[in-house]
Amino acid sequence: MATSLARISRRCVTSSNLIRRYFAAEAVAVATTEAPKPISEVTPSPDRVKWDYRGQRQIIPLGQWLPKVAVDAYVAPNVVLAGQVTVWDGSSVWNGAVLRGDLNKITLGFCSNVQERCVVHAAWSSPTGLPAETLIDRYVTVGAYSLLRSCTIEPECIIGQHSILMEGSLVETRSILEAGSVVPPGRRIPSGELWGGNPARFIRTLTNEETLEIPKLAVAINHLSGDYFSEFLPYSTVYLEVEKFKKSLGIAV
Repeated sequence: MATSLARISRRCVTSSNLIRRYFAAEAVAVATTEAPKPISEVTPSPDRVKWDYRGQRQIIPLGQWLPKVAVDAYVAPNVVLAGQVTVWDGSSVWNGAVLRGDLNKITLGFCSNVQERCVVHAAWSSPTGLPAETLIDRYVTVGAYSLLRSCTIEPECIIGQHSILMEGSLVETRSILEAGSVVPPGRRIPSGELWGGNPARFIRTLTNEETLEIPKLAVAINHLSGDYFSEFLPYSTVYLEVEKFKKSLGIAV
């Protein structure tokens, strides 16, 4: 009796293995004969905005505010313009500068320049009652590493390097601020004068020749920015370096 039961169980196991092998072979045959499904390609819309989120962004919209840059204005690749920022014709913003118009307006006038590593900001309101926006009028040169916050700079002025202009300060037309100067909140620098120090104090009155040189400096920097601007056109001078490198390797150009 036990022997017959053992024989029956062996036959059942063998038949179950055969059934499994049969269904496995059928599944392989179906998989090989089935046609592969076509891969659908997604075509992006032509009006889709192409943002590059991998690195630093030069233009940063904030809400409804989008920085406005004139066609012939030069803005270096690693500059940050955020919010209510307007860069007018012929002006230039140099490497590493940050113009933050997140709280109020920032305006860079015609043929003016903000040089390397400057920070321009604007507060909600000014303690002096003057407009809290930051206004840099035409033919103004702002030296490198300067900090400007809710101040007004009238036409044809020079702000020396490492200078700080606090909220509500006013620099009137044809004035010069020495390097490293600090203008306290609400301080007014009269027209045609040279100021400097921490806090900024009157030094002397500018001569007629000195006042005539102020717009010339802004125009010279504008011409210099044109050389940089041409490097970012579709055809720059990079090919000259490539040709020079090929010649050094003995490759026919």
